[in-house]
Amino acid sequence: QVQLVESGGGLVQSGGSLRLSCAASGFYLNMGWYRQGPGKQRELVATITSGGTATYADSAKGRFTISRDNAKNTVYLQMDSLKPEDTAVYFCRVVSGFLNYWGQGTQVTVSS
Repeated sequence: QVQLVESGGGLVQSGGSLRLSCAASGFYLNMGWYRQGPGKQRELVATITSGGTATYADSAKGRFTISRDNAKNTVYLQMDSLKPEDTAVYFCRVVSGFLNYWGQGTQVTVSS
């Protein structure tokens, strides 16, 4: 049974920082973060391959950094210069071939 344990969400003021973590119970080629804001559809934030190649949504470029520790099967999302519009539930997703799994989500709230 796949387990994805997310942590690091919380309440932060505008301009602040948070670091999200997602620990998987196994190795996955691709790991990433998505988010769903109030009344919005779920959207990509950033993904990273096992080799370290990262992709970012335009909204995340220059402010967020995705990284992973393959030895720990863990993906991180460092979020800096947070804005109120970053408020959302952030979900971890892992993919290998036809298999993909989602975490339960962690709430990030940015106050103005």
